[in-house]
Amino acid sequence: MIGQRPPTVWIDDSHAIVRRGMAACLQQADFVVRGESAVLNPEPVVADLDVLVFEYGGGATLRRAVRLSSGGGTRLVATVRDVTEQSVREMVDAGVCAILPHLTLTADSLITSLRAVVAGNVALPGDMLAKLLVHVTQTSHLGPQGLNPRERSVLRLLADGMDTRGIAEDLRFSERTVKNVVHDVLTKLNCRTRAQAVAVATREGVI
Repeated sequence: MIGQRPPTVWIDDSHAIVRRGMAACLQQADFVVRGESAVLNPEPVVADLDVLVFEYGGGATLRRAVRLSSGGGTRLVATVRDVTEQSVREMVDAGVCAILPHLTLTADSLITSLRAVVAGNVALPGDMLAKLLVHVTQTSHLGPQGLNPRERSVLRLLADGMDTRGIAEDLRFSERTVKNVVHDVLTKLNCRTRAQAVAVATREGVI
């Protein structure tokens, strides 16, 4: 729940049956489906929208989705038919919070991933994390000061799929403290997203 209301989502996919299937699954899980589109047409209405699920069709589609969601609190979730190292890198670098391969997409994985994203977490399957590692190890590195024990603890819980509230409860921190720690970790690791930070920390062996 977002405050006292159910989370809102817009579903984009080139196939109407896929859109309707995702909508039915999410509605049963108490999501409110605001609308549907194919290749972002008609253009999604993102005002007060929590999640935009869009079909990744290359850089142009990704840039359009990022533009639509910029300046607001809308989180991006991408479905993808052809998973490559380049596509994973592009999506994570652009701030996509979850990547869902069509071949392995199920009702449970869709609902679980969107709930994680709404809670402020990321949802990146292990095989995609491996692809991302190849990229982030070339562009990011630990700062000379490294990570302190508190930062490592928060990163471990992020890697386990926990959201800000769950981390705060587990470590007995305030949610504000957790957010500040995450910010510091992203800065130290030269990462833009939590997914990148987890990938870097995993590769460097610090979690």
